[in-house]
Amino acid sequence: MKSTLFLAVTAAAVALTGCGGTSNTTINVNTKGANPNTNANVMANANANTSVANSIANTAAKLTTTAPEEFVTMVAQGGMAEVEASKTALAKSQDPEVKKFAQMMIADHTKAGAELKALAAKKNIKLPADMGTFKDMIEDLKGVAAGEFDGDYIDGMGEMHEDDVAAFREQAEKSADPDVKAFAAKTLPTLEKHLEMLKGIKSKMK
Repeated sequence: MKSTLFLAVTAAAVALTGCGGTSNTTINVNTKGANPNTNANVMANANANTSVANSIANTAAKLTTTAPEEFVTMVAQGGMAEVEASKTALAKSQDPEVKKFAQMMIADHTKAGAELKALAAKKNIKLPADMGTFKDMIEDLKGVAAGEFDGDYIDGMGEMHEDDVAAFREQAEKSADPDVKAFAAKTLPTLEKHLEMLKGIKSKMK
């Protein structure tokens, strides 16, 4: 069953690729004699997941840019967000495979972040101190109920990595800055590996 997050993103016609996730929420269409508290909880969960979807839609596509300096800045913020989301996954996930993936994400993106920091210093680019607009996505993700978390985390990382791969491939092929081009080309295979793993995890959640 596709996750509420994926359905919300699709309904908003966001130009991002996603796969199926999981949802433990079942809505009974027969409302006769329904418990108002149960209905309120269902609506709260739906609103929380929609909020996560909106955050992803508003932030993930910002990585796609041809300006090297803007690319470096957005990669720094996106990398911090992916690490923070994965730390949250370690605390909230109920799936050992998701936890293992989150640990890999933290290690790989922390390493890439250190390399990006060295690149920025060489190019005299001041990196942001925080996640910027990505922080909204993280706050929404932290608010998702534990039973819904795994699907939303995998969906969110999938959306971000679709854009990561597109942006890094563009820089690797077209960047006018040779250092940025080299960094993008070196990092791209790792991001492609992450994306394939995410698709594999999602396929098991259907």
